[in-house]
Amino acid sequence: MIAATSPLNSASPIPAPNPTRTRRPRLLRLGFPSFSEPRLCATRPRMDFLHRIVGGGCFRGSTRQGLKVEIDSGGEDIFDAAAAAANNAVPEHLVVMVNGIIGSASDWRYAADQFVKKLPDKVIVHRSECNSSRLTFDGVDLMGERLAEEVLAVVRKRSEVRKISFVAHSLGGLVARYAIGRLYEPFPKPEPSGDNGNCLIEGNTNNLTQSLDQPHQGTIAGLQAMNFITVATPHLGSRGNKQLPFLCGLPFLERRASQAAHFIVGRSGKHLFLTDKDDGKPPLLLRMVNDSDDLKFVSALRAFKRRVAYANANFDHMVGWRTSSIRRQHELPKSNLLVTDEKYPHIVHVKQETFDDIHNNASSAAENQNIDLEEEMIRGLTQIPWERVDVSFQKSRQRYIAHNTIQVKRYWLNSDGADVVFHIIDYFLL
Repeated sequence: MIAATSPLNSASPIPAPNPTRTRRPRLLRLGFPSFSEPRLCATRPRMDFLHRIVGGGCFRGSTRQGLKVEIDSGGEDIFDAAAAAANNAVPEHLVVMVNGIIGSASDWRYAADQFVKKLPDKVIVHRSECNSSRLTFDGVDLMGERLAEEVLAVVRKRSEVRKISFVAHSLGGLVARYAIGRLYEPFPKPEPSGDNGNCLIEGNTNNLTQSLDQPHQGTIAGLQAMNFITVATPHLGSRGNKQLPFLCGLPFLERRASQAAHFIVGRSGKHLFLTDKDDGKPPLLLRMVNDSDDLKFVSALRAFKRRVAYANANFDHMVGWRTSSIRRQHELPKSNLLVTDEKYPHIVHVKQETFDDIHNNASSAAENQNIDLEEEMIRGLTQIPWERVDVSFQKSRQRYIAHNTIQVKRYWLNSDGADVVFHIIDYFLL
């Protein structure tokens, strides 16, 4: 079920972190139970939920424009209490929103409210607050661990939820990718069948095709994974020509930024510029484009039914177009292909990748022997298809703050990005 007809037509709560000191990441296997069997859906979770929204429950809550807001140490949950009570319906879809660097849960306030207003009996929106302000300097791995723990706490608290989606802005997209790698749990492997001992997937016995065409092979925090949406996220880091646009593409400044970033934004700077060498390992962002023994980054992405990258085509001074859309320079749409839509005036290009595209791109990439870090990350992340939505605020008075306008960080300042938020909601898979 999709919220609107898609034009793409191809296809224990966690204690609040102490902001006065930085903690080293605890790279431990998080202790959630096996979710190979469906979660039990009984009457009691429904009644518990309705009791909470009517009676106030055990959370510090408030009401905002008809929406119920529950706040605890793990973030802020927003849902439509009136719609749930009137329809005796329990929203089963958890939407986790993640802020970017030096951000906070309030950055997603406008978008969260719109989600609940448009899908009142379908979603509960959780605005994460475990990584805010200076805590966003701690590094992608530590922030990802914190986010994973926060999500688990929400899932334990809300036994009625069955599905999960992520919507993340800027650095938050990298944090979310790390967190889902921690939260991923594979389904039990099926028994082999067929004469050759291979598992038959829809009658296809091609092993290479099977490895690519078997989506949704696991859960995230025990829930069905639906949408993984990033907004102006530097998937390929900030290293490279024009990946940090305010440096104007000047090689001298880009080299200096790579050397000095960690002095400004801590370990996160090292991760963004791929200068981290923890215990002699490759840079973290490079490791995050493949599965490892305990962190299944690509398998976790594959578990989602949709992966969408919203990217500013211009005027984003913080995140370049290539890195936010996971594309090579020659793959970026030419200006004559950028069109406007009356309903979504700032959405200028939409493309849904297919598995055929992946095969073709892999064949073309194999001919290129010049493999640098950026190319290696692109190859890793495009093992699975992405939808790419390109955004342009070129004619907007808010174009010079496009990095924040694309998510409507503050409505009074970034209101022109509202159509991007509506686009996210209208094509959201429920």
